[in-house]
Amino acid sequence: MSLDVLDRVTINSEVRAGQPIIRGTRTAVVDILSLLAAGAPRTEILEDFPWLTGADVDAALAYAAEEMRGKIAL
Repeated sequence: MSLDVLDRVTINSEVRAGQPIIRGTRTAVVDILSLLAAGAPRTEILEDFPWLTGADVDAALAYAAEEMRGKIAL
């Protein structure tokens, strides 16, 4: 996992029940991914969550990709 992702995504058992979140926020990676999967444009996500940056959205995607590597057996 890249250092930038590790700098932006964290897990704290006391925040959001230990879900991966964007560091310094209570925004869960899964919330960002769900919005993207539903077709929300990045600009809309950033407008709705003004404390996030484009790099945070990228980090959420990168984190999900890294988590999926090795977990999918085809």
